[in-house]
Amino acid sequence: MCLGIPGQVVHMVDGYGDQLALVDVAGAERKVNIGMLALDEQHLSPGDWVLIHMGFAVERTDAAGAEEAMAGLEMMGRPRDPSPDNAASDSPVAAAMSQPATDPAHRSGEMPHA
Repeated sequence: MCLGIPGQVVHMVDGYGDQLALVDVAGAERKVNIGMLALDEQHLSPGDWVLIHMGFAVERTDAAGAEEAMAGLEMMGRPRDPSPDNAASDSPVAAAMSQPATDPAHRSGEMPHA
């Protein structure tokens, strides 16, 4: 299994060489290209699950696999339900990324001396 954002197929989009699906991603509908799926996996029906990376469905999965992917994202600091009490800026990853590098060795790419 790859780590991608899980989405549930709403329907296939007419045209586009049968390569676009409308997918529900955490409550928002997105057009996703299914051309990177294996040919035998490209027949998608409403309710099917896919893992998405950069707008492309890269793997077909099931509800359990979608839940596992979401848990992996949460473990890295992305909350499932952004709210004032659970904001992405409160995650350890977001906090670390927002801190300026104050150690001159860190900015130069050198390893600090112990």
